[in-house]
Amino acid sequence: MNISQKVIVITGASSGLGEASARLLAKKGAAVVLGARRKEKILALAQEIAASGGRAVAVQTDVSDRGQVKRLVKTAFDKYGKIDVILNNAGVMPLSLVEELKVEEWDSMIDINLKGVLYGVAAALPYMKAARAGHIINVASTAGHRVAPTTAVYSATKYAVRAFSEGIRQEVTPYNIRTTIISPGASCTGLMDGISSSELRNSLQESASSYALPPDAFARMLLFVIEQPENVDVNEILYRATKQEK
Repeated sequence: MNISQKVIVITGASSGLGEASARLLAKKGAAVVLGARRKEKILALAQEIAASGGRAVAVQTDVSDRGQVKRLVKTAFDKYGKIDVILNNAGVMPLSLVEELKVEEWDSMIDINLKGVLYGVAAALPYMKAARAGHIINVASTAGHRVAPTTAVYSATKYAVRAFSEGIRQEVTPYNIRTTIISPGASCTGLMDGISSSELRNSLQESASSYALPPDAFARMLLFVIEQPENVDVNEILYRATKQEK
């Protein structure tokens, strides 16, 4: 009941967790507003959803650009007159050892994984405050709960997402706004494709291939938190494949 007729903005909607979430939420009756850098991918997804009787709008969006994120959220409001949920999902994961000094990759993770979340909240929060309702959902990671060699910067961005989300939670309760952090374990999303070291990329992909979860596992977690009654705020979910040790 809490999904039908909701307007949900999704960043990183062109593949992986965002794409799976868009499909499931649209199937449940939500209007989904899709943001991603790959315009052709989200346009095709929006057309597919519409052809199945759902409601979807695609807006090319680079979350590292605050203006583009504001445009995405404004498009949702202009089209549907409200914003019930924002899913700040866009992320990259070019893992490497710190000593390799891949500073441009560090900057990319900070700009997309952290600042992209900040920009999403900054764009959606004024609409939610005015409506005195809404739900901010930020995607962290199991890497936001533990650090390992090669994950230092990626983990730092995900720890920061969790810290920021908890601060937001405490600040927005007077406006009846809910907040949720979802920390997925290894998932079949293509995130590892961004690792520039082929040796590291192949090693991690091989080790995770036996247990990485499909994206619809995340979509079901997302559905669960949105479906809760308005007086129930699920603040954090951490999940892994049963076979994932760390």
